[in-house]
Parts: sequence; structure tokens; C-alpha cells
Amino acid sequence: MKIICTTLNAKYIHTNIAIRYLKAYALPEFDIQLTEYTIKDPVMNIVSDLIQKKPDVIGFSCYIWNIEETIKVIKMIKKINPDIHIVMGGPEVTYDVHDWMVNVPEFDFIVIGEGEETFKQLLSELDGGGQFNTVPGIAYRVENMIKINPQRNKLDLKELPSPFRFEEDLPHLSRRVTYIETSRGCPFSCQFCLSSIEVGVRYFDREKVKEDIRFLMANGAKTIKFVDRTFNISRSYAMEMFQFLIDEHKPGVVFQFEITADIMRPEVIEFLNQNAPKGLFRFEIGVQSTNDYTNELVMRKQNFEKLTRTVTLVKDGGKIDQHLDLIAGLPEEDYSSFKKTFNDVFELRPEELQLGFLKMLRGTGVRLSAKKHDYIYMDHSPYEILGNNVLSFHDIIRIKQVEDVLEKYWNDHRMDKTVEYLVSNVFETPFDFFQDFGTFWDEQGWSRIGHQLEDLYTRLYRFLAAKNIKDLDIVEGLMKYDYLLHQKFNPRKPWWEARLDKEARSTTYKQIIAEPQQLGAEFVGLNLNEKELYKHTLLENLSFDLKRYLEFGEITRIDTIMMAYFSPANDQTKIFSYNQ
Repeated sequence: MKIICTTLNAKYIHTNIAIRYLKAYALPEFDIQLTEYTIKDPVMNIVSDLIQKKPDVIGFSCYIWNIEETIKVIKMIKKINPDIHIVMGGPEVTYDVHDWMVNVPEFDFIVIGEGEETFKQLLSELDGGGQFNTVPGIAYRVENMIKINPQRNKLDLKELPSPFRFEEDLPHLSRRVTYIETSRGCPFSCQFCLSSIEVGVRYFDREKVKEDIRFLMANGAKTIKFVDRTFNISRSYAMEMFQFLIDEHKPGVVFQFEITADIMRPEVIEFLNQNAPKGLFRFEIGVQSTNDYTNELVMRKQNFEKLTRTVTLVKDGGKIDQHLDLIAGLPEEDYSSFKKTFNDVFELRPEELQLGFLKMLRGTGVRLSAKKHDYIYMDHSPYEILGNNVLSFHDIIRIKQVEDVLEKYWNDHRMDKTVEYLVSNVFETPFDFFQDFGTFWDEQGWSRIGHQLEDLYTRLYRFLAAKNIKDLDIVEGLMKYDYLLHQKFNPRKPWWEARLDKEARSTTYKQIIAEPQQLGAEFVGLNLNEKELYKHTLLENLSFDLKRYLEFGEITRIDTIMMAYFSPANDQTKIFSYNQ
């Protein structure tokens, strides 16, 4: 029997750990071929590739981001060769199983829930007697009837073989994200999350996990993401793993975790701040909402005061980047309440703030009780909400405008100093800035066209000029600083009009050559000659003391010269300034 396990990943850099567990567990009786695509790949290309492999069985790993495209692939495959057995698995098809079997007749089997042992047993029956009634946890067809067998007991995770030892994966480890799990299940009961359905937390064998990590690093893995729903639920376990990763890590490797911030003890953070190399760890923290009533309705236990303490201590340590999540559209969180949630969390200044929208996932409590709050939502994946009793579709559109510019102007860190000044000194709250700018962006039609880096600056400037904000020259100066700081070489055509003419530039360079100490000891140490200054630097005048603002956050109006030095040696840019 020729068996293929496949999936459509959201991006090329992603990998699917589920099909690798299936392959590892099926050995040695069955040799499964793995192949992965992306949701951007043309359906015809995927079908052509699969058909040419001449499979007898194809197993598809299904999620909300790939189910629609996966169904298109399956329907074409069945038209070309109806004899190929199609086996579906994954969280998207584990719930509403009967509906899936009715609505997509091309599905021959669905593996429900945890699939390693079930899939292997199903393969045995496909290869032999066809006694599908003996396989726990599958849905299948008998003539014109749909049969659903009860699920088996949970697996002993300590007995699962490693999914990371396949030769064909090794050449790709350095270029893709490697997902690893040390536990399954979640101790919490958040009603918008599928993890709340499984009771309890089960752990893999610690030593096997460590051996897998050593193997991955030895073979070039650079980004290893733990998919445990709450990595730090056991403090002793988390500490053991943190210590192991600090001791064993190789340069250039990054480990990402989903943590619950309000249960993390200060002494754990102190340990990380003292011992973790900068950039080794990255935390993802689901805040979702700071509305206590909303959290109560979705059975989410959260102490925002302790969460704030954790995020602040981690940020102050300067070792670990943090990615915080919000969900718009949770029960009884209206536009005004979500604005407060946003401002509460933005106040923490996370390196990334992801604004998502509630998805009514199959099997979750919020979907089962949708009528209580008058939810309307997409019939198809990703089942995103279109409104409820307190949040209109118009409100959702407005929040999406916030999401758009938040991603471009905060999460991408192209102009940190500019945005910080705007949200702290110009607009009433951070949310007001992102909302006003997002609405303006949408009204200009920019959301429907692409943009270059320079466009981000010119569009922000147009917005601020249209708002007729006070001290626009200060903001423009900070925009110039942010722009030049991210250039690796002298830009041929900056997005602003140069205010220093050729004669003024020449005079300024002569002053700098005569008195380099004006720009500080670091600049003096560069020991640049006149030719190097003209070739590798750019001059611009500002209307405020840049050094004072960067050091103290204070604006002092004074004519200032800013110099950007684009080092040809290491592709780094240095910004210097002096007051005239």
C-alpha cells in the first residue's frame, strides 16, 4: 500500500508535527511518505503532485486555515481516481464529524482526536480485513450509512516515538520553524479555545524531549517553537527545561513558548533575566481581554495585575521578546470595552501586540452557546464573528482598521520612536492613534494597494498633516531618525525634501572635520576622513535636541544637525547629532 500523509501549511516556513507523529508511530509496519504544501499553492499543482505519486491512501491534516483549500484538493482527487482512500484528521474535522461526512462525501474516513494509534490501526484494516468497526475513534461509510466509532483512551505520551528523526527533514531544519510538544492538554477552560475540551495535562518523557532538542540543534534547527498550551503550568518542569535550554543552546537558536504570565513567579523571571542569553527565548502570552466580566463568561481565569508584573519584569530584563495577544469580539466586550483592553495592554509596550478576532471554532463553548449573545459568524472557516449583541459589524470593521496599522507601524518596528511620541504626546490614547490613522488609511484606499517602505512614512505624514497636529516638525524629525536608523546604506532618494543645500552641507562637513568631538567619542573613534564622510553619511537638520529626547524623552527646541553613518564594514547604521 502506498500511503501519503500531507497538509497545506499557512506558510512555507511552517512544518506539520502531526503527520510526522503519524509516520513515526506507523513504522515499521507502514512506511508513510510525507509531503507538505501551502495554502498559496495552486490547487492543480497540489493535485498533480499527489496523483503522480500513485497513492492508495492519502491522509490530510486539517485546520481552520487550510480546510477550504484541502476540500478543493480532495474533490479533484476523487474525480480523477475515486479508488484513492481519503482519510481526514486534525482539530478542524474532529468536531461535527457527522456533518462533515454528510456534507463532503469525498471524505472516506475521519480520524477523531489523537490520531497516532487510530491511524495505524485504520491502515491495518485498509491493508487487510476491512473490519472498520474494530477501529476506535473513526468515522466511515458502510454503503449509504455513516458510522462513528467511540474514541479510544488517551495515549501514554511517554511511549510515542520521536517525530524528528527522518532523513528527508534534515536539509530543511535551518530554514523552517520546527514545532515540538512536551505536553498535551491544558489546565484551563477558556470557552473560545479547543484546548479547553481536553481534561488534564499529559507530559512526554523529559529525557526523550531533551534528546530531540539536542538532535534538532545539532542538525541546524534555528527556530524551535513549543506548542504546549501552557508551558509553565508546572514551575519545576519549566525551570528544568529553561535551565537545560540555557546550558545546551547553540548560537543563533531561538526557542518560543506560550506561557501563562499571571502564574509565573518573580523568582523564575529573575533566573531568566540573570542567566538566559539575550534573544534565546521568546514568550507568547494570551491576554485576550482585561474585562473581568468577559473573562468570567468565557471561564478564563486571569489576574491582570500579576500578568502586568510578569510582562514588566521580563521587559525590564531586556533578554526576552514578548508577543501579547488580544481577541476582539468576546462576549459582552463592546467597542468601548475593547478600547480599554487595548490601551491596558499597549501600556505594557510588548514587542508585538497581535489583535485577532474571535473565531467560533467547532466544539468550543462559545460556539455552542452562540445564541446567548446573538453571535453571527462565517459559515466557513475561519468562522470569524460578524457581530454580536454588543459589537456591530461596523465596530468590527473599525477594529480591523486598528489591526492593519498596528501590524505595519508597531509590530514591524519601523518607527518605534515616532509611534511612541505620537501615542504618548499627541493622541489621547494609543488606541485613538491607531484607530484614527487606520480609518484614514482605509478611506484613502491604501488597504487595497501595496506599499514600499517609503510609503509608510509619507502616508503617516499625510495623515498627521491632515489632522493638523501640533509640532508636526518634531514628528517629522523623529520619522527621519527612524527611517535612517533602518537603512543599511545611504538612501539615494529620502522620502522628504532635503533642507540642507549643497553649500550648507559642505560647510557642515568642514565643521565636523574640524571639531569631530561635537558628535561624541564614538564618532571620534570612527576616524572618518572627508571622502568617507561624503560617501557614507547623510546630514539632516532637526528642530529639537535629538540626544536629549532619546535619553530623557524631553523635547527641547534647538537647531540640531543629525548625521547617519552607514558603515560599509558591518551593514550597521549609527546616528549622531549635535546642537548648533
